Amino acid sequence: MTTPLTLVANIEAKADKIEFVKAELLKLIAPTRLEEGCIQYDLHQDNSNPAQFTFIENWASKALLEQHLNSPHLTMYVQATEGAVVNFTLNEITKIA
Repeated sequence: MTTPLTLVANIEAKADKIEFVKAELLKLIAPTRLEEGCIQYDLHQDNSNPAQFTFIENWASKALLEQHLNSPHLTMYVQATEGAVVNFTLNEITKIA
């Protein structure tokens, strides 16, 4: 049995592109939640820094995550937000308790 994979994706929008990036991130939710292996895909916005967005994700396997990372809707998001994002980090984390 494969252990689910948890990810934290942090996206920081440029100050003048917050609403644009937010709209593009929201477009990812519905198609991603329909993907094989998607257990959880929740978007959050920082209360004190509205330019900071965080996805909390859980995937059934690394292979299914890789499929997501190569999906057409994620590719379109990257193209649409080029130049609008200051920083992007993706952390794979493991639940230990």
